[in-house]
Amino acid sequence: MTPALLYVARASLYLAIFYAFYLLVMRRTSLFRFNRAALLLGTGLCHLLPLLRLRTVIVPESISVGLPTLVAGEPVGTSAPPFPWLTVLYFAGIAAVLLLCLLSVLRTLHLIRQGTPEPCEGCRLTLVDREVPSFSWGRQVVMSRTDYEKYPAILAHEQQHIRCRHSLDVLLSTAVCALHWFNPLVWIARAELKLLHEYEADESLIRQGIDATQYQLLLVRKAVGEQRFSLANGFNHAKLKQRIAMMHKNPTSGWMRLAYAALLPLLAGTMFLCNPARAEIRPVSSETATVAEMPAIAETPTVQNPPAGARTFDFALIEDKPTFQGGDAQAFSKWVSSQLVYPEEEKKAGHQGSVMLQFVINPDGSVSDTQVIRSSGYEALDAEAVRVISSSPKWEPSLKDGKPVKITFQFPVIFQVR
Repeated sequence: MTPALLYVARASLYLAIFYAFYLLVMRRTSLFRFNRAALLLGTGLCHLLPLLRLRTVIVPESISVGLPTLVAGEPVGTSAPPFPWLTVLYFAGIAAVLLLCLLSVLRTLHLIRQGTPEPCEGCRLTLVDREVPSFSWGRQVVMSRTDYEKYPAILAHEQQHIRCRHSLDVLLSTAVCALHWFNPLVWIARAELKLLHEYEADESLIRQGIDATQYQLLLVRKAVGEQRFSLANGFNHAKLKQRIAMMHKNPTSGWMRLAYAALLPLLAGTMFLCNPARAEIRPVSSETATVAEMPAIAETPTVQNPPAGARTFDFALIEDKPTFQGGDAQAFSKWVSSQLVYPEEEKKAGHQGSVMLQFVINPDGSVSDTQVIRSSGYEALDAEAVRVISSSPKWEPSLKDGKPVKITFQFPVIFQVR
């Protein structure tokens, strides 16, 4: 996965947690403006959190044997990376969402061109000589001439959307849906944000003194209509039953705003899980000792200086380290380099990559259980590395308490054409 896709995946995880909390805890509260602001700010925060990386890797307090990087092959060309199917699929999804948005905009513009502009204070009003659902976008209001003449509350409702700049929210939520099209909670949150817009506009009209009962009857009367203009704030786009129920709901206590504080430990825990995994620390038993892979491969054996208080694996418990043909790990590295043969077909194709191998040095000095723990991406390269390691001559085994013991090595081999 590329860094860009990894960032999107992490941001999408944060969004899922945030939106799920809103749907479970805050959705039914009457804190319309606060919830709207919280949704917008929370969405922005969820896109910033993946950029903050907590370093949670603990380096073992031990002597680690750093095996040199082995390079096999001669200059031939450059490798051909695998086709990025995941990246193509992701951007295809973005393109599909943007295409649907473009079609919605074109339908809206077509309807506006069919209408007649009318002077109106605070907005650009277009009247259409047929029944259409009223909606607003930016400073533009579109409604049927019949609704304009018979129901002034509809125009007042759409003007509230304009005063509150709800179109900017919809534009932002549409961009988020395009980036996270694969996340169903993002689409649900977009619908909830548009419903908050309706709650806020309804509340403003009722506070201005409009008769609530007559207004609710108007909502019922205008409930039937096609919802074609998905980017716009429509008078009868929202869920009617929820809007009417919210008008009758008792005001929510302002203390409920503090419920968002419960998100902090959830997001902090998610940040911890999204950071690099802790180094694996394998304890030494009477039968087996382990040499862990170093976080970075060095040209010579190195000693790691760990943070104070870290739990450690003490390699010093092994009295005599394993040796190869009278030398240390460097001698084994030279032997492996002399035995490696770059597969001809892979060499011609310019295929290259690194293989991380793991093998066991048994009490009798023989090498066994050679396996690939991180592939190069090419089967032939992996097989060649396994072949060479498996054919290793015997080592002088490790000793603990005077007795030979097993020890596990992790060994990198890099195939590179130049």
